Amino acid sequence: MTPTSVRIEPSWKKVLEEEFNKPYFNELTEFVKEQYKSAKVFPPPKDIFRAFDLCPFNQVKVVILGQDPYHGERQANGLCFAVHEDVPLPPSLKNIFKEIENDLGIKPDRNGDLS
Repeated sequence: MTPTSVRIEPSWKKVLEEEFNKPYFNELTEFVKEQYKSAKVFPPPKDIFRAFDLCPFNQVKVVILGQDPYHGERQANGLCFAVHEDVPLPPSLKNIFKEIENDLGIKPDRNGDLS
């Protein structure tokens, strides 16, 4: 895999180019491709780098990593804790919204698409 074959925002390609060209990344890419062929894997391949595609590297202020992967159809959309607009909110996202409301007094939009 080369940086040009991955759909992500150009500034990320520049930052990650060296990693994309390392042997471990090529091995990982082949493993992931095989998993998509033989098992249910989420998110869809087009959304693997979605977070990188939506936000240029120089605009990143915070990175949030999810602990538990979503396992249901259409739940994972490439953004941590997010689901597409028409998908019911999973428990983890409901809890995040409750904490935002409790801590900040902000009633979040009940849409689970966090893009």
